[in-house]
Order: sequence, then C-alpha cells, then structure tokens
Amino acid sequence: MKAGLGLGLCLGLLLSWLAATAQAAPVTSELKLLAEQPVAGMPSGNLSGLAWCGGALWALSDRDDDRLYRLSSEQGVWQAQAEVFSAPAVPVSGLSWGQRVRNDLSGLFRGGSLDFEGLSCDAAGNRYLASEAHVAVLKIPSQGPVSWLALPPNLLREARASGMLLQFNALFEGLAIDPAGKRLWLAAERQNRGLLALHKQAEHWSCKGSCVLLSEDGEIAAPAPIGGKLQPKDFADLAFFNEKLFTLERLAHQICRRNPQDGSVEHCWSFAAEALTEARRYALPYGVAEALWIDADGAWLGIDNGDGMFGSGRARGDGEARPIVWRFAAPSGGWGGNL
Repeated sequence: MKAGLGLGLCLGLLLSWLAATAQAAPVTSELKLLAEQPVAGMPSGNLSGLAWCGGALWALSDRDDDRLYRLSSEQGVWQAQAEVFSAPAVPVSGLSWGQRVRNDLSGLFRGGSLDFEGLSCDAAGNRYLASEAHVAVLKIPSQGPVSWLALPPNLLREARASGMLLQFNALFEGLAIDPAGKRLWLAAERQNRGLLALHKQAEHWSCKGSCVLLSEDGEIAAPAPIGGKLQPKDFADLAFFNEKLFTLERLAHQICRRNPQDGSVEHCWSFAAEALTEARRYALPYGVAEALWIDADGAWLGIDNGDGMFGSGRARGDGEARPIVWRFAAPSGGWGGNL
C-alpha cells in the first residue's frame, strides 16, 4: 500500500513538473534585430506607443496630451512631425479619489495629464490611444471629431475585482484593435498584470461575458545584465495581427503570442540578446521597451528612455539619449510558428 502511495506521489510530482516545464518554456529563439534608429523631433521624449497607419509609422509620447508624431526615415534617423489634435473633456473614470489626485499631481509634475500609453489603428485609419491616468480610450477618426469611447461601467469594476488597476501608475499600459474596429483589448500593466476585452455592437462597447481575459500576479527575475532582481510581471503594450494577440513583456524582454479569446500564452520570442548588449543597455534595473507593432515581416519596438522629467532621457551605453525604434525580423516560419 505504501509503495503504491509512493509511486502515485512520484507520478503526481512528475506530472506537475512536466506541466510547469511546458508552461515555463515558450521561448525557444531570439529575434534578430534588422535596424535601429533614434527619433528626432519629439521634444517631450518618452515614446510610449507605435502603430503603422495609413502607410506610415506613427509614435506617441506619454508627455504630450495634444499630438501624435508621424515618423519618416531620414539619413538613419526617424524624423518626427507632429499632428496636433484637441481631446475633449475626459469622462468620469470611476477611479478612487486618491488615485485621481495622485494622477493629477503626477501630470502637473512631469507633463502629460492624460498619460497616453499605447497606440493602435484599424483598417479605416481610425487611431486609438489609451489614457493610463483616466483609464479611458481616445479615438482620433480618419474623419470627424475626436472623442472618448464610451467604455462599459463594469469594465473598471471587474478589472479591480480581479486584482488589476489598483496600483498608482500601473493602469492601462497598452491597447490593440482589430482591423474591422469591432474588438478592442486593453493591457493592465502590473500588480496584477492582465488583459481586458471589449466588443462593439452598433455604436456601443460592451463585454461578452466577463471583461477580464487574464489577471496574474507574481514576480520574475530581470535578465542578469540588468541585475537579475525579482520584480512584478508586466505588460508594456499590445498588438493584434493575423487573429492573434501579442504582448510586449518589458521586464522579461520578450514578445508573446496569445489567444485573443482567453489571453492564454501560445509562444514567446526573446529580444534580450540584442537589447542588452553593452552599447544598447541602460543603467536601469528594468526594461525600457514600451511600444509594439507587429506585421508579417517583423516587429517594431519603441524604447522609452525617459526619466520622468519633461523629455529628458537617460543615455544608454553608447551615449545615445534619444528615444529609439528597433525593427526586428519576423521569426523563421512567421509569427504563427513556434521556431
């Protein structure tokens, strides 16, 4: 009897180990860096979003409340040209009084009271910006007035009940929309990090069942070149491509493909080897990749090297202090494969 129990216990432990190994080993290859270019003409720095819209690459700064930047490549540099817009009054967020006050004070101190994080666009050329400070989404249409999406009131309630959007400066950190403009995903940054999903019916946004696809806490170790310290798991941005959701996981220095229905991870690709060379490394204990856009040929990553003070940026190992855009090649076999 004891031998049977021992065998059963060993078998159970083996199965648990195999399951844990399977969940912990989605990264099988490093992405290859094709090009990197600094961004000139963004006086506020703090690059926080990228999207390919209307035949051009666009960038966003979380210190600017009234402009996007169209990027054009000129002699090895991305030259930013501002497109100015005027956002209407922000809708009531539902955040606690304490969170609202801290967000307002932070905006006054550093610049950027709306704290835009994440940029996406649909096939019609409409652009969408996530406001972290107000847990809101701004739509800049291809034609017509700028407006805030009417997000369902249960979105924030369900997110907070699941452990998300409770920490200061750890609210909406990215968003993605499908080409038809009918499905929208939002990323909660950390403690807990998670994914929220919305669907558009007529002119109204709602959740199908639960708004929450994923909520998870826990810590992971930063890569050894930046100290290896345990820190909270995070999401830095989202992208949607070919019916898959992609998360930018800043601390882990990886991009993961996820099921857009439930947020489960399918495969990950690391960019740590390219990002953490001595020349490209920042003297920081965390990652600085902040913006993500995925297409058939590769990934665009935007680097936010700001230190929080009105556009001043930290220099990396080679002395470059401007925001950076990296272009990585798609993995062998494409983003749908596992190689």
